[in-house]
Amino acid sequence: MSAPELSASHSGLMDRVYRHQRHIYDLTRKYYLLGRDRMISELSPPTGGTVLELGCGTGRNLILAARRFPNAHFYGLDISAEMLATARASIARAGLSDRISLAQADATSFDAAALFGRSGFDRVFVSYALSMIPGWERSVSAALSVSDGSLHIVDFGQQEGLPCWFRKLLRGWLGKFHVSPRERLATEIAQQAQAAGKSFRFTSLYRGYAWLIVVGGPKPI
Repeated sequence: MSAPELSASHSGLMDRVYRHQRHIYDLTRKYYLLGRDRMISELSPPTGGTVLELGCGTGRNLILAARRFPNAHFYGLDISAEMLATARASIARAGLSDRISLAQADATSFDAAALFGRSGFDRVFVSYALSMIPGWERSVSAALSVSDGSLHIVDFGQQEGLPCWFRKLLRGWLGKFHVSPRERLATEIAQQAQAAGKSFRFTSLYRGYAWLIVVGGPKPI
């Protein structure tokens, strides 16, 4: 299957999965998509800066970030038209349509200049999307290619400090939504960061339930 065919196939799958779930997504996911708010709080874009989210879903993170950093402009892309419909409605209700721009695109291969009129962003972030994207490694490469500052990623870890039974139950449940925690997530991102000559910071959260990774940018004090 070619890349365009794979992209169309995944877009259709995500639309089917979230056609109805998108209406309750934020309400249900807040209990187990841990670490998102910490990641957002660490973005700290410069005044007048730009922030891009890959796999923006319902727009929940973009709205939270835009409220936290009122002097920045935000951009989001997602492969699912259904999720973007919810995102646009939520952003409009929040009164943030003038500061948040959205586009439908594949996070593994996109043209930021064509989509948003700019080729680089001060901050780029990905929240619980890499565990859903076929060829997720290409999304990391794409994110790094448009990151002029730092790249922030939070996703499922390997639950290394949690009981085996919990890990088994979690993965079985996540599989129903086509979600697969990436065992090589930290290793792959570290390798790409090194190749790009950028710093790499890794934090395991909640006994490995989630992993928080920052590539580039200043080291925390």
